[in-house]
Amino acid sequence: MRIAALLSAFCVASPALAADLTVTFRDGAPRDRFTLSYDGSCAAPAMQVDIDLGTAPAGLIFDITGAGAGVEVFQPLEWVVGTARTSALSDGDTVVSLELDTLAPGETLAFTVDIDDTTSTRQITVDGSEMKGATLRAGGQEAMFDATGTARVALPPCLS
Repeated sequence: MRIAALLSAFCVASPALAADLTVTFRDGAPRDRFTLSYDGSCAAPAMQVDIDLGTAPAGLIFDITGAGAGVEVFQPLEWVVGTARTSALSDGDTVVSLELDTLAPGETLAFTVDIDDTTSTRQITVDGSEMKGATLRAGGQEAMFDATGTARVALPPCLS
């Protein structure tokens, strides 16, 4: 009888649905843009998200002031879609930490900032291929940005 009850419960259990957080980088002038998109079917819990440019071979840095490690144009970090608490960010830093509140299904957040590379002659222009190898950490998971400037982490699945 117990086995039948367990089998019955297993058969009616809700399937788990994938939930991913995708971060895309797009070069812009004078501001570069990071977009965070959550595609789960349930709310995602509050979490810390780290974007670590230091693991990219291009020597990427955040250029947020005119008096630091960056070159020419600089732009401070500014939220343009939604908002999140942001770690203290200094010019020349390679990691920014974002404290996200609960994310609703389909929610998108975006911020702009200036990114410079320290290894080429085009230091003020950073494209997706230069983001390759940068690291995204979120929800206890880690992923590398690819040559298109995209990184995706699988978050704990939603139960339907």
